[in-house]
Amino acid sequence: MEKKAITPKNIIEIEGKMAYTESIGAWNVLRFKMDLINEFQKLKEKRSKFSYRIEYPRDFDELDKRIRKIKREKEGIPFLMYIYEDKEN
Repeated sequence: MEKKAITPKNIIEIEGKMAYTESIGAWNVLRFKMDLINEFQKLKEKRSKFSYRIEYPRDFDELDKRIRKIKREKEGIPFLMYIYEDKEN
């Protein structure tokens, strides 16, 4: 199966929350905000199928190597996602 990266028309910067799903007992559901869905109209097509790959380099040197490879092989622009632990005040 050939995979083609989808790319946005505009720069996207969105912050959101992750939630623990009690019924499933896992942190496995990410809900994207409508800004992101609106940017990628194909995500609204219920019959379309999408996949993803998560890469999390251990340090900046590994990240730099990966970025150079992505640019060299023209794999598509990666979707950067930061995971933060929110501290209660």
